[in-house]
Amino acid sequence: MQIMVDADACPKAIKDILFRVAERLRITTILVANHTLQIPPSRYVQFFQVKSGFDVADNEIVKRLMLGDLVITGDIPLAYEILCGGGHAINPRGEIYTHDNIKERLNMRDFMDTLRSSGIDTGGPAALSSRDIQAFANQLDKFLVKHAGVSKSP
Repeated sequence: MQIMVDADACPKAIKDILFRVAERLRITTILVANHTLQIPPSRYVQFFQVKSGFDVADNEIVKRLMLGDLVITGDIPLAYEILCGGGHAINPRGEIYTHDNIKERLNMRDFMDTLRSSGIDTGGPAALSSRDIQAFANQLDKFLVKHAGVSKSP
């Protein structure tokens, strides 16, 4: 199992948690982005830069996905593709995407896009809070215990 990160929009606090987890648990963690990122020196953390363009990073993540991999993304259509490809997905707020909830999330995303395209200001997501960061760390810990046999907290 490896962890892949849709890194263009991933908050620094979440990446920092992932860097520590990768090093401590020796789990390959690959960040994919279309702009340069600084990553710590580690044999477990890799960065793959893709060209700019619509869904280029998402397509690279799907291409590299192996059965059982974990992807960190807030992109709901990407999460859907990951689930269909046999992977797992968690967003930076600690919400786990599942086969049971992904269709509902896709429908809500499409509905909000329709509202925005008709000129209605729907606002954006709230800023990432310390509670969100803790929720992410807790869900990551639960996932790793269940799927990677880890018994330590990230």
